[in-house]
Amino acid sequence: MSKVLVRPLKDGPYEVRGTVDLVGPDGTTQETTEDIYLCRCGHSANKPFCDGTHKKTGFQAPGWTRPSSRG
Repeated sequence: MSKVLVRPLKDGPYEVRGTVDLVGPDGTTQETTEDIYLCRCGHSANKPFCDGTHKKTGFQAPGWTRPSSRG
């Protein structure tokens, strides 16, 4: 099984990287290795995928930040 990265982008969608199986409403699955972006603002006309509407609506939410390596 390959690694999958899911991280929230600042004021934007969830970024998903890696090989994932997308399951449709009818139960069919499709494997993808392309990066996908999932809606986090709730306003996309193409849910569950991001269509950029978060920019128009002024959606604000924190994004992923690299953990500090200082100890």
